[in-house]
Amino acid sequence: MPHLRIVFAGTPAVAVPTLDRLAASDHEVVAVVTRPPAPLGRKRVLTPSPVAQAAERLGIPVIDAARLDADATERIAALRPDLGVVVAYGGLVREPLLSTPTHGWINLHFSTLPAWRGAAPVQRALIAGDAELGASVFRLVPELDAGDVYASRSRAVAPGETAGLALESLAETEADLVLDVVDAIAAGTAVAVPQRGEPSFAPKLSIEDGRLDWHRTTVEVDAHLRGVTPEPGAHTEVDGVRVKVLDAVPAPHAPALEPGELRMDGKRVYAGTSDGAMELRRVQPAGRTGMGAADWWRGLGVARAEAR
Repeated sequence: MPHLRIVFAGTPAVAVPTLDRLAASDHEVVAVVTRPPAPLGRKRVLTPSPVAQAAERLGIPVIDAARLDADATERIAALRPDLGVVVAYGGLVREPLLSTPTHGWINLHFSTLPAWRGAAPVQRALIAGDAELGASVFRLVPELDAGDVYASRSRAVAPGETAGLALESLAETEADLVLDVVDAIAAGTAVAVPQRGEPSFAPKLSIEDGRLDWHRTTVEVDAHLRGVTPEPGAHTEVDGVRVKVLDAVPAPHAPALEPGELRMDGKRVYAGTSDGAMELRRVQPAGRTGMGAADWWRGLGVARAEAR
């Protein structure tokens, strides 16, 4: 099987397992394209992306590019790539870059397309209460996440699984799916089929998307919370103060509560939903660090409160 010269584009930690698999394969990763260093932490220290750090570890040249413009296209074209591979780069690949590699570009997307096209497929799937999560490797085309699919697979959502845990898991397990497709392209046996069915869309989540609605059912509140954990984070408002809900679970044996009613029973703090309650385990009031919900509640010094 001939080896391919690959340009890899990615930025966050979920892209690193695929880069590692490609770097360890018989193919050659000739460059990594990633977003420029970003200010992180309280001191806003400029920090290379997780993919840039992985590329340095692997000894692969890095092209920092906030967007894939004419300069980035020229630098990539000079490398004479056979194939481009994208995992969560954070920008669009447009012509003429789309046609620059001999075999075009493929993308690892964390849904079974055409479901959940867009920036937050796992998050939106969990929020919607989907029973399964998946991944697809598809050919990039100008339309968002609409290209023909080389391979896809799915699995059941694990009990209590958050978006963060799901993405970490899928990033590891589906890196092999990308390598299988790359090997097939190199061997000339790859087959991509058009997407079938009505697409659904997964736009990027905003901070407001993390607001919990206690007038929904316990199942819906739980799905919403898991879908926005850890980013942008679930939150509610108690006595005019925004409180992040870091960890909460359905509580079938909680006392009867009105939607949004907060009360401590024994050593547990509960929040009412439309048909039951959630147990709050860890919270983070505005301007403070995360803490156990019972400690937070004792600090409020009230018998009951209301979350909105």
